Amino acid sequence: MKVRVRFAPSPTGPLHIGGVRTALYNYLFARQNGGQMILRIEDTDQTRFVPGAEQYIIEALDWLGIKFDEGVHLGGPFGPYRQSDRKPMYRQYAEQLIRDGWAYYAFDKPEALDAKRKEFEAQKKTFQYDCNTRMGMENSLSLGMDEAQRRIHAGEPYVVRFMFPDNIDITVHDLIRGDVTMNSRLLDDKVLFKSDGMPTYHLANIVDDHTMEITHVIRGEEWLPSAPLHVMLYKAFGWEETMPRFAHLPLLLKPEGNGKLSKRDGDRLGFPVFPLEWHDPKSGEVSSGYREQGYLPEAVVNMLALLGWNPGNDQEMMSMDELIRLFSIEHISKSGAKFNVEKAKWFNHEYLQKLSDEQVADLFAPQLKEHGIEADRDYVVRVCGMMKERISFPKELWDTCCYFFVAPTEYDPSAIKKRWKSGMTTHMAKVIEILNTVPFEYDAIHKALLDDYITGNGLNMGQVMNSLRLAVVGKTVGPDMLTLVMMLGKDEVIRRVQRAIDTIGEVEN
Repeated sequence: MKVRVRFAPSPTGPLHIGGVRTALYNYLFARQNGGQMILRIEDTDQTRFVPGAEQYIIEALDWLGIKFDEGVHLGGPFGPYRQSDRKPMYRQYAEQLIRDGWAYYAFDKPEALDAKRKEFEAQKKTFQYDCNTRMGMENSLSLGMDEAQRRIHAGEPYVVRFMFPDNIDITVHDLIRGDVTMNSRLLDDKVLFKSDGMPTYHLANIVDDHTMEITHVIRGEEWLPSAPLHVMLYKAFGWEETMPRFAHLPLLLKPEGNGKLSKRDGDRLGFPVFPLEWHDPKSGEVSSGYREQGYLPEAVVNMLALLGWNPGNDQEMMSMDELIRLFSIEHISKSGAKFNVEKAKWFNHEYLQKLSDEQVADLFAPQLKEHGIEADRDYVVRVCGMMKERISFPKELWDTCCYFFVAPTEYDPSAIKKRWKSGMTTHMAKVIEILNTVPFEYDAIHKALLDDYITGNGLNMGQVMNSLRLAVVGKTVGPDMLTLVMMLGKDEVIRRVQRAIDTIGEVEN
């Protein structure tokens, strides 16, 4: 059977980075096996629907290079791919379960359920609607089917609940965790069909996976407690032979302490937990995104792939094609993976270095425009080639490279105190003299300034060259000083050195 997997998010807000990882693992598995990847939108809970969330999910996954073969935005032979558009079909499956003795109508009002919970709490017990309590509730089992039908025809609200057999062991075969077994007495009779005419996740999920011929369900471990119900639904419908294989992925954990990675962790530690920036249509709150923070999609994909999976060797840098080739469910960890903020930055730095100088220049162009800089394209490309190794994000380019385009107007006070010693104006004047008299070539300047003047006169090399850097850059960081001089040109360097002499002046130490 051809491998078919699905990513099935709910449009209740922005896509969490943990959800992105789930989509990625599905994609890698499908492509490795020559299979198909489907995007299905699970919007059965209309009360939690958020406008714009569906389009956000599509845009985010497209940005990351996670492609689909069928889906809500593409169509396909198994559509529709949005559950609210499939609404009419679910009722027949709920009624089939009732006819076959696997489900029942329940008429319990919310206040009755609350009262029952309080009654159990008073006895220091937890109420569960299950094989032990169902006959004491208002449902078609306790009332009889004739009374249930009368209530339905009278317009009384109802839900359809699954009926677990009493005291049976249910085993879920999980590709990551092995066999997971649970007794039915620990499980409650979950609602499958709601009074608003919509199925719950449990019914719609199973029906859709079956009718869309899904072969593997790769999802987060938060769904593991629901897996016994899903296995029983396949059994109840007589679909056991075509039941997909399950793989429940470990959680993405917060960088510090225990627990699942949350938006609050990102806000507190200053990193995104969403792939794209999200503008909440209700509150107006804006949440940061990896794309807008300057992360490259290839870096995000590589970083996420290794949170919970490893290729079986020490390799860290992997393209999407390499990930597809190396991926295996057998190497997915059972335990949660801690998110590492610094590692995420490291990946982005490494992928920035893989870009051509021209590509980095393209990323730099908006910042130059923002600062009113019109520079020769070849010059910008050369600057980016020199400086890209010093950055992890494109947004750092201006602060790192601004002195290539704008002369400093201020000088780092601590650098002045440390480097600009007594007599430094004389040394800087000598720099101007050398630049005016020797050929403007790297080797010629190196010999005249570093060899003949500084070394020949027994001067402190670091003191003089760092003071020159201070004059040209405004601070004592930057690339090789003479390379920078050659980049800026003789006239510009002389102007800057003279300005430093005039501004800082002679100091006494």
